[in-house]
Amino acid sequence: MRQTFDIKGGPQDGRAHLPLLRKALENMGLDGFYVPHDDEYQNEYLPDANERLAWVSGFTGSFGSAFVFTDKAVIFADGRYTIQAADQTAPELWDREAIPEPGAFGWLAKQDLRGKTVGYDPRLMSPNDVALLQAAAKKSGAMLVAVDENPIDTAWTDRPPQPMAEVAPYHVKYAGVAHDEKRADIGKALEEDGIDAAVLTSPSSLAWAFNIRGGDVMCTPLPLGRAILHKDGTADLFLDEAKVSPKLRKHLGNTVTVRPLSDIDEGLSELSGKTVSLDPDLASAWFFDTVEAAGGTIVRQRDPVALPRACKNEAEIKGTTAAHIRDGVALTRFLHWLDTEGQSGKVTEIEAAIRLENFRDEYDSLKDLSFPSISGAVEHGALPHYRVSEASDRTLELGSLYLIDSGGQYPDGTTDVTRTVPIGEPTADMIRHYTLVLKGHIALAIVRFPEGTTGTHLDVLARHALWQAGLDYQHGTGHGVGVYLGVHEGPHRIAKAWNAVPLMPGMIVSNEPGYYREGQYGIRIENLQYITPPAPIEGGEIDMLGFECLTFAPLARDLIDVKLLTKEERKYVNDYHKLVWKRLNRKLPDDAKAWLKEATKRI
Repeated sequence: MRQTFDIKGGPQDGRAHLPLLRKALENMGLDGFYVPHDDEYQNEYLPDANERLAWVSGFTGSFGSAFVFTDKAVIFADGRYTIQAADQTAPELWDREAIPEPGAFGWLAKQDLRGKTVGYDPRLMSPNDVALLQAAAKKSGAMLVAVDENPIDTAWTDRPPQPMAEVAPYHVKYAGVAHDEKRADIGKALEEDGIDAAVLTSPSSLAWAFNIRGGDVMCTPLPLGRAILHKDGTADLFLDEAKVSPKLRKHLGNTVTVRPLSDIDEGLSELSGKTVSLDPDLASAWFFDTVEAAGGTIVRQRDPVALPRACKNEAEIKGTTAAHIRDGVALTRFLHWLDTEGQSGKVTEIEAAIRLENFRDEYDSLKDLSFPSISGAVEHGALPHYRVSEASDRTLELGSLYLIDSGGQYPDGTTDVTRTVPIGEPTADMIRHYTLVLKGHIALAIVRFPEGTTGTHLDVLARHALWQAGLDYQHGTGHGVGVYLGVHEGPHRIAKAWNAVPLMPGMIVSNEPGYYREGQYGIRIENLQYITPPAPIEGGEIDMLGFECLTFAPLARDLIDVKLLTKEERKYVNDYHKLVWKRLNRKLPDDAKAWLKEATKRI
């Protein structure tokens, strides 16, 4: 079993560890310290050794921050984690505030901290966030200090070791393009922009640019390291020496110099007099400070690997298509189980998540889950980022809805799919809301759009039917997805918030509108799809991009109100189910095959 359900943390951690941090602050001459939920690599999932916020507070949510003072401690969490933060932090030790209002920096700006010294770790913060922190500290009257050593690391005497998984070559049959060719193309683009080198701080960029994979991060095959990519396509790759094998050195060849991770300071100092690309959204303030101190000229721009990585090549699309078929078989077997044994009213969220994981695990090619499964029954389904634990586990009650959002990591692709199914007899409201969500999903699946269109332009399509009913959902509609990389990948996305990156051929993006009735149920329908090249439309004048579906698993026919669908929408459902049957039926055992035949009947 790859996922655990005994989520660590809790008030006891704050009670034990907060005094240790305060002692470290006293020894460093600090009155306070800012603790973000970020590590040096801006990872989505943090290695245990980098869970500093959880260590000091007991709060294990994936988004939050804290200020710790000698006489006060305040934790900040957004709406997804308000209840969790209250449960996991000791009320006598921690005040709780909300994100986005007032937010950590907004709160700091309103405090009277004249004569106080507040520290921060520049390795954990972007330069933009440091600027916001500086502005807030100025308003509060506090003196802000960048620390050379994080006081939590000093106080955390039993801190787990940093992960040291061996870094392995990623076969070109999956990558599609040799790593030296990738870097040569990026180097040429740097030279055309008058840039001498790019500092790559994102583990995903390292994995893609060097055709390597690692095992340092949960659910994502990433190697933790850094790189300097020069305009001639050569590179310095900084990795802990324990991760480097002779096989890896042979794979990288003589255009890549492998250096110890501890040499990164020296590597940055060698950029003196050069023009250097750094991404302010991915690189910490420490990189900017170090390059500037070395005499380098910084150009703030998007990581040059991000866009090439997002636009999948033919081999990557072929591979991820195959991975999605295998994943679809596993999910369909699970949905069959859910529609039979899972209708007892006695199955729990954890039991269901484990059953789906076991179906996926029957494939030897499964390397990991792509994220901890969101297995939400009844009111838990209304929490879009719910993570079941042994403490929260509940049954899939009759007369309710069950939402399962899950995915797998395979050598040829990364999957992410959500299905919502009835347990017992659904109510009229459940059917209506599911159908409205489905209408939005279909609109985003069939749309054609011109080059230059961004995800922000398309977001309204997924919400239109819900909006007309006075409903909405408070999360993005689509995120990028890697190929045996991160399940959440930029730079593109589909959401209300503005995103300036145009949708381009080869990009993979999720299509996941939803609806959440607080305290009762949640609905989300998610497929992954990739963007197809511009093609003509009969009678049209402009070639248009479109989407091709990657995910194949049946929709919940019992939740569809056919009367609410247009003729075109009914055609989409029938055509999609026809494809699901065609792609999956010969790979299923007889009982699941018979069930799928019924599940994909025309509506």
